[in-house]
Amino acid sequence: MIVYEGKLKGKEYQYRRLDEAIRTGLFIRNACLRYWEDGHAKSRNDLSKYCAVLGKNKEFPWARKLNSQARQAMSERTWASVSRFFDNCKKQIKGKKGYPKYKKNRPNHGSVEYKTSGWKLSENRDSITFTDGLKAGTFKLYGTRDLNDYQLSQIKRVRVVRRADGYYAQFCIDHDRTEDKEPTGNTLGLDVGLNHFYTDSNGQTVDNPRFLRKSEKQLKRLQKRVSKRFKKGQPQSNNYKKAKQKLAKKHLKVSRQRKDFAVKIALCVVRSNDLVAYVDAPAACRRLDLQVRNMVKNHHLAKSISDAAWSEFRRWLEYFGKVFGVATVAVKPRYTSQNCSNCGCLVKKTLSTRTHKCQCGCVLDRDWNAAINILKEALRTVGHTGTFQEYWINASGQLAL
Repeated sequence: MIVYEGKLKGKEYQYRRLDEAIRTGLFIRNACLRYWEDGHAKSRNDLSKYCAVLGKNKEFPWARKLNSQARQAMSERTWASVSRFFDNCKKQIKGKKGYPKYKKNRPNHGSVEYKTSGWKLSENRDSITFTDGLKAGTFKLYGTRDLNDYQLSQIKRVRVVRRADGYYAQFCIDHDRTEDKEPTGNTLGLDVGLNHFYTDSNGQTVDNPRFLRKSEKQLKRLQKRVSKRFKKGQPQSNNYKKAKQKLAKKHLKVSRQRKDFAVKIALCVVRSNDLVAYVDAPAACRRLDLQVRNMVKNHHLAKSISDAAWSEFRRWLEYFGKVFGVATVAVKPRYTSQNCSNCGCLVKKTLSTRTHKCQCGCVLDRDWNAAINILKEALRTVGHTGTFQEYWINASGQLAL
């Protein structure tokens, strides 16, 4: 499954119809969540049936305007959050288990999802028309992707997403993406950190771009402007709404910069190697239970950790690994920065110690030493355990994605 995205261009009243569709979708989701909390829903099918009841209910005439399959898609989102909560309880995850919450209709956020009905593409597929009861009309599509390469039957879902800079249509296409890559014979171990975005087993480093830090001055000025124009207990002025919109666009730009950097770096790493080993979480934050959501509880490092986008980098690393048929191995970070990569002896260090010095004479940067240990551990477990086996070469010599 691949996702293509295009920006929707229309008139102001059409955007208000899309807002109404998103608001109706949130109503369906919250109603399904309440139905589950009351004990009436035991499965996804029960929520799906309840959507039909909401559509026929005369107390909610706006619910019928939304496409029936779009209502079912919102109920599926509700059941997905419920299932995730149950899974977290079974796994006995520490802390909050992610109990499903009611969603608010917030500006610059939200989406509604259509399946195979409620929308129609033009013949040259440069515009889309929404045909449900909300009558949003025809929108022009602007994007770099060409939908003419795929059959209409391959488009399984169309998602309308609201962001700070406009409205977008995402097309979920049923297509297995595979790319050919010549074997390079290279293997690489990666250790991510805050001083450098990552350090590999060859001693090469990539600087951390720190997009949020570089934009803090502008964000501070925009945030101050929003605060000055906010009037407590009174209707907000148009100047306040404009200032808030500018702030939201700046935050959106920072997030896009961070994602773009992670995608390009992950693609470069995967295309240059036949095996990539990475650590589940940075060894520099070992004391914080080695999960990003737990690391950000450290108020001294939270902003830098969020700005580094380690999770985004890992997701794209695994995705490109499947596309190009490259093994990506997640290694447990236990003692990767403490053990000597030359002799294997344990050399204890504090977080402030950035150089590894062993009695065997090995002197390396701390992250470089950890990257070598990560690669060794990955090569030791290849063929036995690992997260990459589902898309590695099987016994018949075929590439299994």
